[in-house]
Amino acid sequence: MHAGLPPTRRTLTVVALVATVLALLLGGAGSAFAHTSLSASDPAEGTVLKTAPEQVTLTFTESVGLSDDSLRVLSPDNERVNPRPAQHADDKGNTARVALSGKLPQGTYTVAWRVVSADSHPISGAFIFSVGKPSGTTAVVATGSPDDTAASRIYDFFRYVAYSGLALLVGAAAFVLVCWPTAGGVRPVRRLLVAGWGALVVSTIALFLLRGPYETAGPLTSAFDLSQLGRTLTGRPGGALIARLVLLAVAAMLLKRLSVRLRGLGDESHPRDLGPRVRLAGSLLALGLALTWAAAEHASAGIQVPLAVPVAVLHLLAMGVWLGGLIPLVIILRHRAPDNGEIPASAIARFSTLAFSAVAVLVGTGVYQSWRQVGSWQALSTTSYGRTLSIKIAAVVLVLCVASFSRRWTACLIHEAPPAMEALTVPEPKHVRVAQTVGAPTSPAATDHPSTPDAPGGGEPGHDVEPPGFEADRYRRRLRRTVAAEAALSVLVLAITTLLTGTQPSRAAAAEMAAAANAQEPQAKVVTIPFDMGTANHRGTVQITLAPGRVGENTVEAVVFSGDGGIAAVPELRLTLTQEELGIGPLDARLKNQKGYWAAYDLRLPIAGEWTMNLTVRTTEIDQVTVHETIRITSSPRLR
Repeated sequence: MHAGLPPTRRTLTVVALVATVLALLLGGAGSAFAHTSLSASDPAEGTVLKTAPEQVTLTFTESVGLSDDSLRVLSPDNERVNPRPAQHADDKGNTARVALSGKLPQGTYTVAWRVVSADSHPISGAFIFSVGKPSGTTAVVATGSPDDTAASRIYDFFRYVAYSGLALLVGAAAFVLVCWPTAGGVRPVRRLLVAGWGALVVSTIALFLLRGPYETAGPLTSAFDLSQLGRTLTGRPGGALIARLVLLAVAAMLLKRLSVRLRGLGDESHPRDLGPRVRLAGSLLALGLALTWAAAEHASAGIQVPLAVPVAVLHLLAMGVWLGGLIPLVIILRHRAPDNGEIPASAIARFSTLAFSAVAVLVGTGVYQSWRQVGSWQALSTTSYGRTLSIKIAAVVLVLCVASFSRRWTACLIHEAPPAMEALTVPEPKHVRVAQTVGAPTSPAATDHPSTPDAPGGGEPGHDVEPPGFEADRYRRRLRRTVAAEAALSVLVLAITTLLTGTQPSRAAAAEMAAAANAQEPQAKVVTIPFDMGTANHRGTVQITLAPGRVGENTVEAVVFSGDGGIAAVPELRLTLTQEELGIGPLDARLKNQKGYWAAYDLRLPIAGEWTMNLTVRTTEIDQVTVHETIRITSSPRLR
């Protein structure tokens, strides 16, 4: 029996560990992105331009993939005014730029965009800008989710099929290679291996064909468009799918060569091991298959990619070993082995140990992935990704509770196995010679007769005797029920996992909301500071414009107005800024006279918060005054 804590206590320990680590990691998370979001545009959303722009440029938080219709600029009459498809601006992967045609008339223009983020998911949006003055527009753009298309729904279905196939293939293979090689001789288990392989092949081909319409929101008939298939083939998601098909072809050859040996393993009189080379080949194939997911999904974008990719691989393999391994165990418990015998308790114990190790890996990698994608406790309830993740955690905890009962019955089965396998032995009859009296009649007690030990329970009539192995059979029945419940719940966990892979992570959602809030903020801060030197000709106001009024580089323009509202010329104007709470400054803006106004174009402000503006105005050689005003500096969009 596995040494250590009892199964129930061990499960509670794991749950407590998850809660503790989640509190530590989610409580101190920093900023990162997974799904890409729009961070800036030129022209900016809602701006009114005096003259028509020559091009439109979008900037995203991560690199994006472009198609022919990734960026469309529509006139007020709903006519496309960008004749050529979008390109990356200055070879920067996180940008998209289109040139506009000719001279644009006045009115409101709509920019509709749809790109593929670094983690292979499509994102879309739209905004408007105006030339000359705003006007009405007849342009119509999609306002729903980028995943709300027929191609996207079918794509998500085959994504679930792919996850299920991976779990079946990895779980069944691990059960045969590690826990009980004789299971390879059971026909339902061999069929399970083939079913997992077949599900992966069919789903991978379907995902490759649907990748084009999934990215572009096109019709299903475009799945066979050669130009789209070519773009899919050269992209990272398409390359990962092709690599998956190659690995599945290698797996097919390996399974075919082993099919004869798998059938031979059913002969218990000549048990054979599959050998270390087969285990090594199977492990490498499993790692390669899991890598085709990690290299094209959430792990491939955002922070700590070199660490996130192997963590995602381990998470997928642990999921397959645990949840996928339950299926062959259920089949074995419900079907006799090839020699009409039961599965040995030692094989069940090996799977129990393997499953517990897989759960430990799932907990560790799952905590890291949750921190990386969610970032805060608040996001668990305020974002779709966080709420879905909470449901998944609840489902996994439920599976762990059921698994604790499975481990309990496994431990009892192991404890009962040795007595159950011992045959009841009857002692050799012992001849007892009793002295007899000559001439006396022979009594029954005086004859030689076998002496047997008393039957259990005194051998009295009507006393029930529990047959050998009765307890073991009862534990097997209970184990069969709990393992079946685990397998059923694993289907739910797989479905939620598939849903998570297509949901925008909480960090990206927070960044998108911050960018939207930032777009509504003024693009410059204007402060008017009065000054008075005590005489009529030495009073007025100074209007200071700080753009954009955020952390980083800012431009400063200052105009001096006299008491009657006219523009005044002064010999000196000096501006410094101080952050009094942190003792930063004074920072000199170094204003220069631009003949009518004063300006500086390289004022850098290091942090957000309340800053004090110290303005010194000198009107004559001897007359000057220093006045003060506060201004709030906000964070830049990328630092929120």
